[in-house]
Amino acid sequence: MNQNKIKIVVATHKKYEMPKDNMYLPVQVGKEGKDSIGYQGDNEGENISNKNQNYCELTGLYWAWKNLDAEYVGLSHYRRHFCLKKKSKNVFDNILTYDEANEILNSTDIILPKKRKYYIENLYNHYKHTLYIEPLDETRKIIEEKYPDYLNEFDKLHTRTSAHMFNMLIMKKDILKDYCEWLYNILFELEKRIDISKYDAFHARFFGRVSELLLDVWINTNNLKYKEVKVIDMENINWVKKGFSFLKAKFANQKYEKSF
Repeated sequence: MNQNKIKIVVATHKKYEMPKDNMYLPVQVGKEGKDSIGYQGDNEGENISNKNQNYCELTGLYWAWKNLDAEYVGLSHYRRHFCLKKKSKNVFDNILTYDEANEILNSTDIILPKKRKYYIENLYNHYKHTLYIEPLDETRKIIEEKYPDYLNEFDKLHTRTSAHMFNMLIMKKDILKDYCEWLYNILFELEKRIDISKYDAFHARFFGRVSELLLDVWINTNNLKYKEVKVIDMENINWVKKGFSFLKAKFANQKYEKSF
């Protein structure tokens, strides 16, 4: 069995329990200028490691695109993984395995997380209420100028109420190459146009948030087929606190102050 057929980067900035399956490769994102925590660094080979404070896990995806030699390449997070089915009370035993991923990829070239649904408002309004909208609006201008064929799908952010989030994916390498070339061309242009310094550290991470919404724009415009797999959190989420923060953002114009 060729376990190098599929490689999934696990983006992390700290030591953490990792999947036991050899399909997974823990990668220390934002490694440039920092001490090693014992994982592969995203600062080797062709990389954008020094952009991590703004690009988040996307420095790990960039590293995987440029440096991994595998038929299928993916991205997950140290505290969030794909899960085909629950097998145990231990969440780490439920993480998608090589055999499970391989079987799915025998019939499709792309695995995405199940869509997150926003029942109260559309994707654009949710972003506008919880974060600063300028980067997303500027992204539209870039797409209109550089990739006009994608504009119609981008504008559906004003009506769509669900999306494949978290920048999690597994793709055939040649498809990932096409996606990343498109994505990073947009983000690098966005970086030229937005003054990052006017945002605090939390809100300056908008590249990773904009990219979450761009994934479906690219998938849908290209009419690509995919298989959805659910996502499991390795830590408990305080949904009450998250819900309260959303209500404050929507009705009191108080932007999110941190991740949940």
